[in-house]
Amino acid sequence: MTGSDPRRDRELDVVVWGASGFTGRLVAEYLLGRHGAGAELRWALGGRDAAKLERVRAELCGAAEVAPGALPIVLGDGDDEATLASLAARTAVVCTTVGPYTRYGSKLVAACARAGTHYCDLTGEIQWMRRMIDRHQAEAEASGARIVHTCGFDSIPSDLGVWFLQQEMRARHGVACPRVRYRVAGFAGGVSGGTAASMLAMLDEASRDPSVRRIMANPYALDPDPTRRGPDGPDALAPAWDDAFEQWTGPFVMAACNTRVVRRTNAVLGFPYGEDFRYDEATLTGAGAGGWLKAAGLATGLGAGMGLMSIGPLRRLVGGRLPAPGQGPSKRKREAGFFDIALYGEHPDDPGKGLRGRVTGDRDPGYGSTSKMLGEAAVCLARDELAVGGGFWTPASAMGRPLLTRLETHAGLRFRVED
Repeated sequence: MTGSDPRRDRELDVVVWGASGFTGRLVAEYLLGRHGAGAELRWALGGRDAAKLERVRAELCGAAEVAPGALPIVLGDGDDEATLASLAARTAVVCTTVGPYTRYGSKLVAACARAGTHYCDLTGEIQWMRRMIDRHQAEAEASGARIVHTCGFDSIPSDLGVWFLQQEMRARHGVACPRVRYRVAGFAGGVSGGTAASMLAMLDEASRDPSVRRIMANPYALDPDPTRRGPDGPDALAPAWDDAFEQWTGPFVMAACNTRVVRRTNAVLGFPYGEDFRYDEATLTGAGAGGWLKAAGLATGLGAGMGLMSIGPLRRLVGGRLPAPGQGPSKRKREAGFFDIALYGEHPDDPGKGLRGRVTGDRDPGYGSTSKMLGEAAVCLARDELAVGGGFWTPASAMGRPLLTRLETHAGLRFRVED
């Protein structure tokens, strides 16, 4: 933010809302390690349970050898509009990990949009994001609040990865890539309890409301105009041969969110990738019969899982076996995780000038890397001079180069072009 921004005069720069939860605590631990407490970045732990927050503060500050009193706590009821209005008025940015967002996030978004408070989260709930955009876009534009969803593994590697590759294509050849392919090349880590809860909440809502099913099926559901028709269709659910990578591919479970975020970036920036831009995501499974069998296994497993969870009693049974919100892997497992994403951007005229990109992260994507991504997004919104005003943005459209630089410098991500 510039020095004249009135948010500079607020008591706090960032509040980590939901800091007593598993992922919220990881975000707080990361910010404490990066910025300390009571220093240049003025930040606080936030949530509704004073005892849990006090315990988290004591444990984190004890491990970091920081006086607990230097790290403020902000208490509030996430369902109380007056509480949330007070929270939003005190800080420049609310960084929230409290999901499922369709149940617990709407009033917080409304409070931030009204108060001109920047906001970032970890949601992948397409139907909820569409609802928030429709309800609060005009208000956020007027107040100056930058509302940025999907600031974790969904969808920063996708969104910033495509943005980075497009920037490189422009710099090298003066054109945009008319198509980008995103392929998961390697991955170690589990699904977070919050992600599982969000997925179940989406399926619950979709089972009751046909309009939600239509939103989830629309490739352009997050575009400013969701009725726009472009060249992209449904996300791939079957094995397919990818000639650019010379491997079979299977479906990638997070494509349903990521692809729509990337398309929104293109739309809100005025279509710098082109109005006929094509984008898809899949998982690389190898060549030959073994690659096809692995791709078929992914397709069968995902199809069967989604089919089972579309049935209410079975969804509740499966939900009871998934990680619960607040649960997660050990520090050793988080640090042993990683992700490795390969991208290919086509040149519009010369196949020999296509670009191959790579996005990698040094922690498990669901927890270790996601918590660093969200933390850096919050600090970027609070401290960096950004080119956009208020409204609902994506990570790439709102923060672009400043966020990419932060992630490479501090958060263990790397974006590169491969010759």
